Amino acid sequence: MASLSSFFGLLVIFATLHFPTTCRAKLPENHVAFFIFGDSLLDAGNNNYLNGTSPSATTSWPYGETFFHHPTGRVCDGRIVPDFIAEYAKLPLIPPYLQPGFNNYTDGVNFASAGAGILPETRPGTLHLKLQLSYFEEAEKGLKAAAR
Repeated sequence: MASLSSFFGLLVIFATLHFPTTCRAKLPENHVAFFIFGDSLLDAGNNNYLNGTSPSATTSWPYGETFFHHPTGRVCDGRIVPDFIAEYAKLPLIPPYLQPGFNNYTDGVNFASAGAGILPETRPGTLHLKLQLSYFEEAEKGLKAAAR
C-alpha cells in the first residue's frame, strides 16, 4: 500500500476547458485550467476547512512563512509544486476547493488533502481520492452552469 500512497501525491491533472460559445467571450481561446488531486505534497490548504477538525500545525508558524509570510495550511513553509506549474502556465495560484467563498473554477481548483489516500480508510477525515473526484464533478457542474 505504501507505493500507492506515494504515487497519490504525484497525481496532477491539466485540462483544456471547452466552454460553450456564450462563455467564450469571457475567456481566451484554448483556455487552460489546472485541477489538482493528491495528498500533502499538493495540498494548498483544504485541511484548514474540513468540518470537525481542530486547528492543525499547518495553521501556525512556520507553515507558509517563506513565501506568504503567514500560515497557509500547506504542509511546507512556502509554495508547492502546483504553484510553480500554475506560474509557468501563466495562471494565478490555484486555491483549495474548500476555501470559503471560492467558486470560480475557470483557472482550476486544488482538491488535494494532506494525509489523504486513494482509499477512504487510509486516513478518515481527509479528502480521499473518491471524495476529491466527487468535488471535481461538482466543480464541473458549476462551470457548466456559469457558461449558460
